[in-house]
Amino acid sequence: MAAPAAAGCYTGEVKQQLRDGFGHYIYPNSFFKYEGQWKNGKKHGHGKFLMKDGSYYEGEFVNGEIEGNGVQYWASSGNEYCGQFSQGEVHGHGVMKYSDGSQYEGEFCYGAREGHGILTDKEGQIYRGSFHKHMRHGEGEIFYKNGDNYQGDWVLDQHQGHGVMQYADGSLYEGQWRNGLFNGEGSIIHCSGVVYNGMWINGRPAGEAAKLVILGEPVQELMQGSPFTIEVQLQNNEGEVMKAENGRLLQIWAGVNYIQLSPNVSTTSLHLPEDVEEPLVETPYGYSAISYPLVEYVPDSDNIASTESEITPASSLSVKNSEENCSKLDFLEATGSTHGSLDGCQILPAEEKDSIPILTKQRAEGGYAAFQNLALASPPACYRPFMILDELEKKASKKSNIRTLSDKGTVSQEKITESRSDVSIKLGGKSKKEQSGTDVRSVRLGEYVIMVKDVTSPPFLDRTLPPAFMLLNVLPPKPSRRGVRKEPHKVPSK
Repeated sequence: MAAPAAAGCYTGEVKQQLRDGFGHYIYPNSFFKYEGQWKNGKKHGHGKFLMKDGSYYEGEFVNGEIEGNGVQYWASSGNEYCGQFSQGEVHGHGVMKYSDGSQYEGEFCYGAREGHGILTDKEGQIYRGSFHKHMRHGEGEIFYKNGDNYQGDWVLDQHQGHGVMQYADGSLYEGQWRNGLFNGEGSIIHCSGVVYNGMWINGRPAGEAAKLVILGEPVQELMQGSPFTIEVQLQNNEGEVMKAENGRLLQIWAGVNYIQLSPNVSTTSLHLPEDVEEPLVETPYGYSAISYPLVEYVPDSDNIASTESEITPASSLSVKNSEENCSKLDFLEATGSTHGSLDGCQILPAEEKDSIPILTKQRAEGGYAAFQNLALASPPACYRPFMILDELEKKASKKSNIRTLSDKGTVSQEKITESRSDVSIKLGGKSKKEQSGTDVRSVRLGEYVIMVKDVTSPPFLDRTLPPAFMLLNVLPPKPSRRGVRKEPHKVPSK
């Protein structure tokens, strides 16, 4: 039986001229329609409210209003909700499935996320905690897609207040946050081993190291065969020591000027090894440098009271010389490389040899690090930079001797060819006075580059400090008194 209606069309049960029971109703504009239970002319009980665009609600009605439990689908957004309703709005506990794949399960307040809930976004990141006005607000925990985990306070969808962030790489920060960044007091234990405890401003330490500084004068004099110590500070741009930072890994390196021969210089008489794949280091002194071996200075206990102390290296600098020429393997071993292979020649790690690795790396503590009891090793056999220097010096010496002897009329080819000093490398063979690869007393006089660089890995907060440089000028040793032990040369502190 159809009940009369001034607007719309109803088909279903009636009671006392009112829609009552089960029935279908099409609204006047035909966009909406309802099918379900009625009472006293109003939607009441279970029913389904449909719209022409495909949106619908199915669930409980009370006195004409959507009230209770139900399911709603919005065709325009593709979102679907299943849960509690009040006065026609999402209110109470329910599950909202969004069209982008994200989902929220928890409490709602008239359409907005409010209270406690679990939000899983489209990338699979999960937040569990409090919400206010649809945003994460209060205390909560989130598991990020990349493996990071934050637990703490939130304000308007951002980390704010106190919180702990455990990063996927093993780093851990605990402290104050503002606008999603480290702000205020906090400490971080970085996966690289660096620890910073202090104030933070917009995600960076308030006392952030900006440079490495080698203490003392930029050019230091060193007696041949003497040990030395290098002290380094981590400073900010104002020159203040960053004492709040600990654990940054620093490495010390020594080198010499790498001479590039011009094409018109003949080296046909000099059997140089092929170039080794070793990077050159750009220095602030106008030239590139190539590495030079460092050893640990250890006095010989049996000869401490002798006129000169003996130097024992902390790593094996044995060189497998060939009387015909020098190989790449010789060069790499002599300059301290312990891994890798060249042209099928396997270079064994230090632990596989009868040697102790030299400690060229130190972790800074309180913004300070010291490399102690270091010594320059004697020139490795077949060390290309010195071979080139010797060859150039030899050519210059020959020309000088030829001019001198020509003036006297007593030119002797034999004397010219043997005019080199004993420390020169004889072509194609060994020198007249064969040097020990570990006797630091035979270190060549002249200028050496010392570099300290930041090798923290991965870089602390994605920044690597620029390297610091200084020069060591090796001078002939002064006569020493018998029984006096050498003390390490120490770069003076500021």
